[in-house]
Amino acid sequence: MRHRLRAPSRRALSPRTRRSGRAAAAMAAACGRLVPRGAAIALPGRWFSLSGYRVSSDGKPPKFQPPPKPVIIDRKTKKEESRFLSPEFIPPRGRKDPLKYYIERKDMIQRRKVFNIPEFYVGSILAVTTANPLASDKSSRFVGICIQRGGTGLGATFVLRNVIEDQGVEICYELYSPRIQAIEVLKLEKRLDENLMYLRDALPEYSTVDVNMKPVPRMDHEEIPVNKVQVRMKPKPWSKRWERPKYNIKGIKFELPEHKMQAAQKWSQPWLEFDMLREYDTSKIEEKIRKELSEELEK
Repeated sequence: MRHRLRAPSRRALSPRTRRSGRAAAAMAAACGRLVPRGAAIALPGRWFSLSGYRVSSDGKPPKFQPPPKPVIIDRKTKKEESRFLSPEFIPPRGRKDPLKYYIERKDMIQRRKVFNIPEFYVGSILAVTTANPLASDKSSRFVGICIQRGGTGLGATFVLRNVIEDQGVEICYELYSPRIQAIEVLKLEKRLDENLMYLRDALPEYSTVDVNMKPVPRMDHEEIPVNKVQVRMKPKPWSKRWERPKYNIKGIKFELPEHKMQAAQKWSQPWLEFDMLREYDTSKIEEKIRKELSEELEK
């Protein structure tokens, strides 16, 4: 009758004995002692099988081969890096005096070297700090939604809107004004329309921004999110007839009677879509200006 040898229980061995057993097993493995194939080593409370231990033909243990280095593959799709070209660098159509706009771009680049003008779009939430000699700390800060960007060259402007104490407040800033001390983007996003002046006729809740709002974190490789919200309007009259097709508004949820919407469609001009002379192709101008900016900023 065969009796199976079992290691003594873990409780019966002292901690010192258990440590010595482990050390002996590790030393035997390091010295390359041969153990018969299929044999088992008994450690305190454990059984280890050496059936997978292989010996070379000459009786010597095989040489140690380090495992291959792991290859880490980043499967995240990164957006192609492209420098953002601010719209004020593009000269307006029909006004292409090269010398005038070249001199203005020189001044704009020098201003950007000493003052950070971040990337932002219509619909982004900004905080602008300007010099104010009448304030206690000689500066004032305004937080609002960018509802319009206009002008070209050094005359570029942007309008911020906010509702403070149930009163709509709008401030038009000159982008390259020396009175501006800081421009901070609290939330970078786009809207369905390139002009949000219709927020004047919308409900106040769509123009209200917390003045103590904290910046929303964003990764550099992320795409610019598009806010597809459709605002609800106040009862008429409005500042403009936003329902007419010439404005091409997508961010308003019109709640007008059907006969008024049909009457507004009478003002549509569908042939303008196929007028090629109305299209202002700025691809070549943008490429030229990008090259000029990259050379100037590297100096």
